[in-house]
Amino acid sequence: MVNSGLLTMFRPSGWGSDLKEARLGRFAPKDLDLDDKVILVTGGTGSFGKRFIETVLCRYTPRKLIVYSRDELKQSEMQTELREKFSAEQVGRMRFFLGDVRDRARLTLALRGVDIVIHAAALKQVPAAEYNPSECIATNVMGAENVVWACLSNRVRQVIALSTDKACNPINLYGATKLASDKVFVAANNLSGDIGTRFSVVRYGNVVGSRGSVVPLFQRMIAGGCKKLPVTDPRMTRFWITLPEGVDFVLSSLEVMRGGEIFVPKIPSMKITDLVTAMCPGAEIDVVGIRPGEKLHEMMISADDARSTAELGDRFAIEPAFVEYPRTPFRLNGGPGAVPEDFSYASNTNTDWLSAEALMAMVEEKAAA
Repeated sequence: MVNSGLLTMFRPSGWGSDLKEARLGRFAPKDLDLDDKVILVTGGTGSFGKRFIETVLCRYTPRKLIVYSRDELKQSEMQTELREKFSAEQVGRMRFFLGDVRDRARLTLALRGVDIVIHAAALKQVPAAEYNPSECIATNVMGAENVVWACLSNRVRQVIALSTDKACNPINLYGATKLASDKVFVAANNLSGDIGTRFSVVRYGNVVGSRGSVVPLFQRMIAGGCKKLPVTDPRMTRFWITLPEGVDFVLSSLEVMRGGEIFVPKIPSMKITDLVTAMCPGAEIDVVGIRPGEKLHEMMISADDARSTAELGDRFAIEPAFVEYPRTPFRLNGGPGAVPEDFSYASNTNTDWLSAEALMAMVEEKAAA
């Protein structure tokens, strides 16, 4: 059994007794209209991209929904999956465009007539980035530059780039490249001039069950009969969000964005040791040591960011420092929505903690999906 003293039920105000029902619609947009829009998703065959595409097909009737990615096999498999789940009319709105975000000319061609871009393409594995820094920089930083210029060239209306908690006070190359990418997209608003393109960023934590994350690793080990699970450090904590919540957060940020802000959701934390206990009660913990570039705790808003951070109900918005374009701030200095100057948002000092019950509900939701 899980020690209830270690785990406090994550239940923000307004949650009901049923965890699954309580989470539904947490970040869902209220009045977003994507009907007759042309939307392109870079990295569209990844975990986020696939869920985003399916969500948009279910809720809206876009004119075109374009997947931009470099793996033809994944695109082929995705087309097959979509044909099994959706009507011929819905699948008929899909377009699959082979290309790499490193290729500015190809991006510019793909973005003709596009209204909205969701930039999800990135190299994300921390150890791989440390060993192959030039590749990570080429995709995550130069790729971001290419997306910005291709969007400006095609007068795209709105752009949202996906970031990560590792971009805040980064200690590894992956986090550093995503911080640089964030800066590229925020600054791009000053370049749009009469084009009017608006760029924003969303930053959130670990996605439960995403490819390469710790939950699928533990699931495979448990399925193989393993009763001893590896933990790099027993003090380690992480932010957690489900894939549907991540998609809804992007969609609702698209609805409220003004350009230049970095949106951060209010999501729960959990100790990695409690994750082990929740997934495999009685399992032995094998402390293997922190990997190169790994933090004990993740942070999404630093104390230095607090001076420009606004609290917006279910999220925070880090406002841009340099604004040379028409933009109404979410808050006035020291006014409503301002956070304390020494505020920071980190996984170990978070006030919301995920229980074993809530974590397993997330895992089961991912398995059902």
